[in-house]
Amino acid sequence: MKKGSIFNLSAWLLGFGLLLSTSSCDEEEKPSIGNPPSQADAAFTYQASSASDNIIEFKASNPSLDASWDFGNGATAKGSEVTATYPFAGTYEVTLTVQNSGGSASSSQEITIDQDDPALVNNPLYAILTGGSSKTWAIDSVGVAHFGVGPNPIGAAGYYPEYYAAASLEKAGAGMYDDRYTFKLQGFGYDMVTNGDVYVNSDHAGIPPFDDTTASIVGDYTAQFPDQLGENWTLIEGNSDTTITFSGDAFAGYWAGTRTYQIINIEEEELFLRYVDAINTDLAWYIRLVPEGSGSNPPPPVPKYSLPLDFENEDPEWTTFGNSTYQIINNPDASGINTSGRVLETVHGNETWAGLFVNLENNLDFSAQTTIKLKVWAPITGTFRMKLESQADPNNFVEVDATVSTTNSWEELTFDFSGTPTEYDRLVIFPGWNVANAGTFYVDDIVQE
Repeated sequence: MKKGSIFNLSAWLLGFGLLLSTSSCDEEEKPSIGNPPSQADAAFTYQASSASDNIIEFKASNPSLDASWDFGNGATAKGSEVTATYPFAGTYEVTLTVQNSGGSASSSQEITIDQDDPALVNNPLYAILTGGSSKTWAIDSVGVAHFGVGPNPIGAAGYYPEYYAAASLEKAGAGMYDDRYTFKLQGFGYDMVTNGDVYVNSDHAGIPPFDDTTASIVGDYTAQFPDQLGENWTLIEGNSDTTITFSGDAFAGYWAGTRTYQIINIEEEELFLRYVDAINTDLAWYIRLVPEGSGSNPPPPVPKYSLPLDFENEDPEWTTFGNSTYQIINNPDASGINTSGRVLETVHGNETWAGLFVNLENNLDFSAQTTIKLKVWAPITGTFRMKLESQADPNNFVEVDATVSTTNSWEELTFDFSGTPTEYDRLVIFPGWNVANAGTFYVDDIVQE
């Protein structure tokens, strides 16, 4: 054999050894997710505490795993050793779920509580929430700042919706004011009656359980949503705050992705709640609830009017949206085609769809008079939209646009509703349509011809 051949063979053997060594290292360094927990890992034991037969202490068999508990009474907890309170007699299914990097496993056991323990519900907060048995709450739709948003963490104003606070009845038609929330002491039961729909934040529209939503006339979205009955509420009193959480798909007020609320104030006539937006966590929402049938809820009947509206001897009550405002004032430019004494002034809000509406006494009939006209004094040219709705169903509507061609002087606009059915009793106007902060508009002499 040639010397060169021996040298080449040695080099080959050295390289092969390195390759084996490298392969071995790669195999040793390859990560492993490990084995998932077994059913034995998910086993648990329990016993009554020394304080009460209705306070149960639970212990997971494998304390090395992450443990999550569902106590079957609407409450949950985490940890290998936990305690649950059962004030009321009954049978409860308790489920433990343990997990590691390899997966999870669960087991359940039924526990039986033989008798009620009234001492465990002798909490003044429970009494206020439930009235001692069952109590129904509703949004304080008439009160100022019954709904709004502020910074998270709180700002200089404290626990108050300093970014935006809703005016009285501002969100009428959004699907929130007719919702009812019943707190029950027995079993800590909770019923959410929606009357068919709820009010949903724009960023959460299209996300289950609210994937079928419709743009609301007062901003954000309205979603069809059935009553949530037979759920539970859980109140947790902490050192710095007290929270309340609802089970299942139930919630309260305006949906922003969370079912846990901080209680800012609780009294016989007020439940003021704060909750952090699940997507925009730098925002905190607020809702104020009052007992159903109190002075603030249900709202008083909304006045209704008939065309024509000329603002001379009557101040029709309009509802604004998109952060617009309005008032009835003396005509600031009594000239040209409009020398009347009083007009409607509206300052356009910061939303492109901002506007206002008025409820009518009767359905509009276009069989003979097919148009609606109005006079407008506008700071900009562009689209002025008019929308007709049914008060009973705001999703039933028709829209017609007209063009403002003159600024800073009175102009008459005509909206043709030929062929429109006789089913609309709400008139909505959008001055400066599709423009945010469009300026101050004046409107007068809304007539059907």
